[in-house]
This record gives sequence, C-alpha cells and structure tokens, in this order.
Amino acid sequence: MGRLRRFLSPQVADLIVASGMEKLLQSHRGEITALFCDLRGFTRFSETSDPEDVMVLLRDYHAVIGQIVIKYGATLEHFAGDGVMMIFNAPVPIDKPQLQAVRMALEMRDAMGTFTQKWRRLGHDIGFGIGISHGFATLGTIGFEGRFDYAAVGTVSNIASRLCDEAKPGQILISPRVLMAVEDTMKVELVGELTLKGIQRPMTAYNVIDAATNHIADTLG
Repeated sequence: MGRLRRFLSPQVADLIVASGMEKLLQSHRGEITALFCDLRGFTRFSETSDPEDVMVLLRDYHAVIGQIVIKYGATLEHFAGDGVMMIFNAPVPIDKPQLQAVRMALEMRDAMGTFTQKWRRLGHDIGFGIGISHGFATLGTIGFEGRFDYAAVGTVSNIASRLCDEAKPGQILISPRVLMAVEDTMKVELVGELTLKGIQRPMTAYNVIDAATNHIADTLG
C-alpha cells in the first residue's frame, strides 16, 4: 500500500489492494490520456533566487497541484522540479479519461492563478502551462526493490510534454484526439500547427478556454 500511494491517488491505491488487481501494475500496452504541466519562468527564477526561495516555491507549487491530482484520481507518472506528468486510464480504467484530464487542467489553472500572482508581487515572472494528449503507451512499474515507479512509455507522453513546452502562461494545449473527446463540453480556440521537438509531423493544437459549448476560433490564437 505504501508503494502504491507513491504514484497513485489514495482512492486508486485502496481500490487495487482491496480488489486484488495488482496485475494491473505489470507491463502491458494501454490507451491513456497524458497531462504534463510546469511553470513558465522557473529556470530564470531558480538561477537568480536563493535556494531557500526555490524550495519554498516548489513546496507551495506541489501542494497546490497535489490536492487536485488526488481529487481527480490521476496517476502521478513522475515529477522533476516544476515538471509534473500525470496519466488517466491506467492502471485503473476510467470513463472518459480525456474529459477528466481537461477538467482537472481547468481547476489547476484556476488554482495556480493565485499562486502565480503571489510570486509576481514578489517580483518574479512566474506562469503556468499545461499540455494534454491521448494515445497508446506501454505501462507498468519500473525501478528496483525499494524504489518502484509507475511509468507510461510512448509518444503520447512526449506529445503532452512538448505541448506544455509550447503553452503560454495560462494556456491548456490539447491534441486533436483530446479535442474530439471534449469538443461538446469545452470551449476551445485553434492555436494552429506546431512543430514539436522529437515528433515527426506538425500537430494542430487547441487551447482550452473553459467548460462551455464548444466554439473553435476561426483565427489563429
């Protein structure tokens, strides 16, 4: 249970243990929604600030998004500094993972608004961006005895990370496959074709504005 709680929300860890579904943690191929988020301006902040201030910012940041991750039952794939990767639909399948991910992203963006304002008042240009993609990945635990993590290996994770790299402060960039699953419940705007590092073909990206009747802007955002 302690190992599961390292990368799963408490409710998901409890479900796996109670139902004896540990086999879900074995290596297999599955369809997931991946969400990557990080801070805009963090590198400059860390280079120009005292280490103690960097640690305070990261603790506050992780506390804010951590509560939301648990609320939505996302699986924590990994985090390194300000970069955090989460996945939906693994190891426990859920209904409409793309929609669940976008809903969580909207709540994260709202919560991070107060966070970024606080640090901007202190003179630091901090923003927050998110990228979301959907596709197949190889899933399972990796590591060694005493330190295992749950991993999703595949292009879907890379796309989420690269979309996040392209996101401006406050943007939630999604791939076409995510758009197809949420277009009836989300208002989005077209961003345009993006050339993502490590991805062979340009990808059309969309920015999620809010939860509303969908409307894709005719002009590039």
